[in-house]
Amino acid sequence: MAKILVLYRMPKDTAAFDRYYRSTHIPLAQKLPGLRKYEISNGAISTPAGAADLHLVATLHFDSIADIQRAFSSPEGQATAADLANFADGGVDLYFFDTEEV
Repeated sequence: MAKILVLYRMPKDTAAFDRYYRSTHIPLAQKLPGLRKYEISNGAISTPAGAADLHLVATLHFDSIADIQRAFSSPEGQATAADLANFADGGVDLYFFDTEEV
């Protein structure tokens, strides 16, 4: 299994971020070819030291890194990536990685 971890930093307007994310960005991302599962955080995000400067964490599941690369090369992937500029004004980090159960 391969995953994309998306860390959205605190936006200027959290209510506007949430509305846009749910009404526009999630439906775009759900069209990514090869997407197996899409999870988002619910509530505050913390670290052992206290509150994190993050508003939302998304985890997208794929079968392989190659599937992630194909998804982002597709028209749906390009539209999803381009859409980040429309709402993620606090900044966003994306990480791609393979996983294994231990």
